[in-house]
Amino acid sequence: MTGFSLTHVHLSCFVASYAVALLLELSRLVLRSPARILGTLGFTAAGILAQTIYIALRTSSSPDQAPPLSGWFDWLLLVAWGVAVAYLISSLRRPQAAYGVFMLPLVLTLIAVASLFRHAEPFPRDQALYVWGMVHGLALMLGSVVVMLGFIAGVMYLVQSSRLKRKLPPQRGLKLPSLEWLQQATRRALLFSSGLLAAGLLAGVVLNLLQRQARMPWTDPVVWTSGILFVWLSVVLVFESLYKPAAQGRKVAYLTLASFVFLALVLGMVLLGPSRHASPPSNALSPPASGLADHSPRGETT
Repeated sequence: MTGFSLTHVHLSCFVASYAVALLLELSRLVLRSPARILGTLGFTAAGILAQTIYIALRTSSSPDQAPPLSGWFDWLLLVAWGVAVAYLISSLRRPQAAYGVFMLPLVLTLIAVASLFRHAEPFPRDQALYVWGMVHGLALMLGSVVVMLGFIAGVMYLVQSSRLKRKLPPQRGLKLPSLEWLQQATRRALLFSSGLLAAGLLAGVVLNLLQRQARMPWTDPVVWTSGILFVWLSVVLVFESLYKPAAQGRKVAYLTLASFVFLALVLGMVLLGPSRHASPPSNALSPPASGLADHSPRGETT
C-alpha cells in the first residue's frame, strides 16, 4: 500500500463511489428494488474504504514531511468520512429511510471544499498537537459522560419495567419516563458513546504520529482497556441493531450497565494504574501562536 502516490486519482475513487451511491439513492423515486439498496450500501462502503486508505496514506510520520492530518484539507476529509460512516450505519439500521438524499450531498460538498485547501500550508506542529489533544480529551470525556447517562437510563428502565411487570402504581413523587422513551435513550447512548470513543482513540493515534513515536503504546493499560471498551460498545450496538425489538429493552438495559462497569475499569486504570495517562505532565507543550495552552502531557495517547 505504501507504493501508492497521493494523486488526484485516489481522491476521485471515493468521490465517484459516493456520487454513484447518491444517484442510486435518488433513483428510489422510480426504482423500488432490494438491488438498489444493496448497490447504495455497497458503493458507500467502497467509498469509505477508499477514503480510509487515502487518509491513512497521508499519516506518514517522517520528519521530512508535514505533520500528518494537520491541515484544513485533512480535517475536512475526516469530517466527510465521519458523515459517510454515519450514513452507512443509519442505512444499515433503516434501509428504507432516505438518509442518503440529504447526507451524501453533504459528504460530496465537504470533499469539494477540502480540495480547495489541498495545497494550503499545514498547521504548525505545536498547534496541530494542541488541537488533536483537545479532540482526544474532549471526545473521550464526552464518550464517558454518554456511557454514564446510558447507565442511568438503563437503571431507570429496569426499575420502570419491574414496576409495570408487578402492576404497581407509580410511587408518589417518583414518576419515571415511559419504557419507550428510556429504550430510545439507551439506544442513543450506545450509538453516541461508540462514536465519541472511536473519535477519541483515532485522535490518540494521530497524536502519537505527530509526536514522532516509533510505535503505539499498546501496553499502556489505559490504551488497551479503552480499546476493549470500544469493542464492547461496538458489539453491543450491533446486538441492539439486530435483536428483535420486542425482547430488546431489558437486555439492552443490562448491557448499558455492563458498559458502565467497563468504563469504571478504564477510569480506575487512569487514576490508579501504572499508566502514562495518570502521571502529571513533566514537559508540557508551549502554547500555540493563538495563545491557547496545551494541557496534554507529551506522549499522552490513547
